[in-house]
Amino acid sequence: MTKPAVDGPAVVTGGAGAIGSVLVGALSERGRPVRVLDNLSSGRREQLPPSRPGGAIELTIADLAHPASWSERFRGASELWHLAAIADVRRGVAEPRLDLENGVLATFHVLEAARRWDVGRVVFSSSSVVYGRAAVQPTPEEYGPLLPESIYGAAKLAAEGLVSAYARCYGLRAWLFRFANVIDGRMNHGILHDLFEKLSRDPERLTVLGDGRQAKSYLRTEDCVGGMLLATERANAPVNLFNLGARDRTPVREIAEKVVAAHGGRARIEYSGGEIGWAGDVPQQLLAIDRIAALGWTPSTSSSGAIDRTIAEMLARRAGTGAPRGPSPDTGAPPPRSSRRPAGRGR
Repeated sequence: MTKPAVDGPAVVTGGAGAIGSVLVGALSERGRPVRVLDNLSSGRREQLPPSRPGGAIELTIADLAHPASWSERFRGASELWHLAAIADVRRGVAEPRLDLENGVLATFHVLEAARRWDVGRVVFSSSSVVYGRAAVQPTPEEYGPLLPESIYGAAKLAAEGLVSAYARCYGLRAWLFRFANVIDGRMNHGILHDLFEKLSRDPERLTVLGDGRQAKSYLRTEDCVGGMLLATERANAPVNLFNLGARDRTPVREIAEKVVAAHGGRARIEYSGGEIGWAGDVPQQLLAIDRIAALGWTPSTSSSGAIDRTIAEMLARRAGTGAPRGPSPDTGAPPPRSSRRPAGRGR
């Protein structure tokens, strides 16, 4: 077990979600008490792991728009992990205020609570969508200008600015992580969830948004959490920025074919056409991960392998047999080859 970089309770917003619950479990295993704030709109209470010795897990059902009801949970905490967000990127196009309130304003509220209660470390989950349609791929952290295509991406970029400004103005230490598409079998949004749902309604036909040539990087939740833990232990600038993703990307067409094959191969795949799947979509995304790799992190599987592993989990869960779990995140290094599961995202 890796020695924790800090002692004292950690506050985790969105801690009952797919990524958050893996993080909560990892912190608890390290003997860190964890205070979870989640409104359970997409997270689930049953995803929270049991407490470990010295690592009590306490859930507060909270709306981040109303800090008076939860800010006391920051008393005595040493660290904030802000993962709460609207999971469905497409909703922000139809309801742009959602990302303003749940992205920008929620970030302001938790940063104010951290400042009030002298919480010295802030970790923020951002997204690759802040880059927009980057002309350089793989896209490094220093790429610019940042021109998001979606309201969600704009809100993430604004929240990054708030975290950075609070770090500079009030002496906080901050880590910003720009995620690729983070996935596992428990997620209730994203391309795999959507395709599974469509096939459950019509096993003979699968309609896929776009032309199928969109290609993005996919990363497992346990790899994502492992990367964050490693970086917060080994990078100590006032503001630390890292991409987290796989070194390859997977086309939508390949994902659709894998999902159909997993359902018996009967369904006819139809594409809606067009370069993008929906307004605000970024059709091509691949992140440069050299900065985090230099600290010793690498994902345990490729983007395609992450897709295969997640499809296998989703099939197992829907069959009622449970799902194999990924490696427990520690330093983010891949497990020994003999311990990897065979091949078969939010937040």
